[in-house]
Amino acid sequence: MLLGRDMRRVPVDSSVIATVGYSPKSKLLEVEFQTGFVYQYYEVPKRVYDALMRAKSVGSYFNRFIRDKYRFSDLSTAIYEEFR
Repeated sequence: MLLGRDMRRVPVDSSVIATVGYSPKSKLLEVEFQTGFVYQYYEVPKRVYDALMRAKSVGSYFNRFIRDKYRFSDLSTAIYEEFR
């Protein structure tokens, strides 16, 4: 699902995560990792996104409260397949 293709991501201060974007309307969280991989997480409440952006450690918050907690798609693979 490529709902967030036009989503704007903002840089974050993290050794693991490069940028984060969020759409409150669709509750879609998009995370770009320092490796270049991009994942979309579905049905993420705005309060979780807000807490992620305020976290002292964005990577730790992500691992504890988002990773493996929400359904997700690997957008990097979807984009690769689309242009193959």
